Amino acid sequence: MEPLALKDHDKENRVFLARVLLAFSVAVFLLILLVVRLFYLQIIQHEVFSTLSDQNRIQVQPLPPMRGLIYDRHGELIADNSPSFHLAITPEAVVDLEELILKLNKMLNLSDREIERFRKQLARRNRAFESVPLRYKLSQKEIAKISVDLSSMPGVRVEARLVRNYPKGELMVHAIGSVRRINEKDAKSIDPIAYLGTDHVGKIGVEKYYEKDLLGEVGYQRVEIDARGRVMKILDYSLPLPGSNLHLHLDSGLQQVAFDALGNNRGAVVAIEPKTGGILAVVSKPGYDPNLFVTGIDHFTYSKLRDSESTPLFNRAIQGQYEPGSTIKPMLGLSALSAGVIDETYLVEDPGWYQLPGDERLYRDWNWKVTGEGGHGKVTLDKAIYRSCNVFFYDVSVKLGIDSISRDLSLFGFGENTILDLPEAKKRITSFP
Repeated sequence: MEPLALKDHDKENRVFLARVLLAFSVAVFLLILLVVRLFYLQIIQHEVFSTLSDQNRIQVQPLPPMRGLIYDRHGELIADNSPSFHLAITPEAVVDLEELILKLNKMLNLSDREIERFRKQLARRNRAFESVPLRYKLSQKEIAKISVDLSSMPGVRVEARLVRNYPKGELMVHAIGSVRRINEKDAKSIDPIAYLGTDHVGKIGVEKYYEKDLLGEVGYQRVEIDARGRVMKILDYSLPLPGSNLHLHLDSGLQQVAFDALGNNRGAVVAIEPKTGGILAVVSKPGYDPNLFVTGIDHFTYSKLRDSESTPLFNRAIQGQYEPGSTIKPMLGLSALSAGVIDETYLVEDPGWYQLPGDERLYRDWNWKVTGEGGHGKVTLDKAIYRSCNVFFYDVSVKLGIDSISRDLSLFGFGENTILDLPEAKKRITSFP
């Protein structure tokens, strides 16, 4: 009897060979899939992934333009730009934004208003990797505190920016206005591209009217950044175009004289050059320091200005609805001459008062009110103008009639806004005396 074999070598060889072929086939199939996938990614989708890679590595940063300067008629600077250091955060480079804000709050004692303003600006951003200011006007002590821990706070940096500065302060605020921070309402009406990297907009006065000229054009730079968002290399750039400078009719010296003449009184002074119509001085007192509004005024200070009985925010020179007073008299005289109602020899007897026919009321002359000594006696047009005789012009006005007065005074601009570049000016007066 033949012994039985313990192993079937032929069968084992066939099974082993089948398994090897199967494994080889699977490996070849997977290799083919890998090659196809690599071909798809590297060749077919090359431009797509190359662009995504560049977006992670290359960043386009706006370069804000320098705002145009404002000079008076003698070339004296009344609105310029001064350097200021801000604390800014690039959220994309931050691991935990809330934790970072808490850390900075402990270092700098941030106010609730600063944090709220930061969040609003963050929500309004138009581009990724655009830094958002958290605190303006850092002191040297605050800069030193931040610099010590700056390496442990990716996405945080101290930026130097130019901000508007008004060297004349209160003296010029009602004459040229001021810039203020862009708020939510402004963001809906301005061109977001034109204001990239810019936090301020002309809000009142000349600064507002000539905003397009003063703003300038934004520039750009393409930079290479590392994983923490730090700039490693500037690849190329386009320089911003500065805003145009303005040269006004205003005379700073005359402005100061008018300001001092008002003393502690509330009031307004406007000086106009008759030959050109240019405004030499616009003073409204009391005023306020416009620099308070440039980087954001605190609630307490603003409330104090807003609620003050002296109303420093109110521009009396262009918003007050005051009667024209005796400035109207030469125009009435010219209107009467033009209409033929009177001539140069027309005479009025001024007893110190005027009475309308059929009316018992006496309309007093200023001389009677002040001295009680009666009127100006016999008055012709030339005397009526240089003595400012009320009775003469009462008489002339009755002869002219209200329709003629209204028509002729409108030719001189009465009742109209004749101020070109102070947009807050009221457009009409309430009444004639």
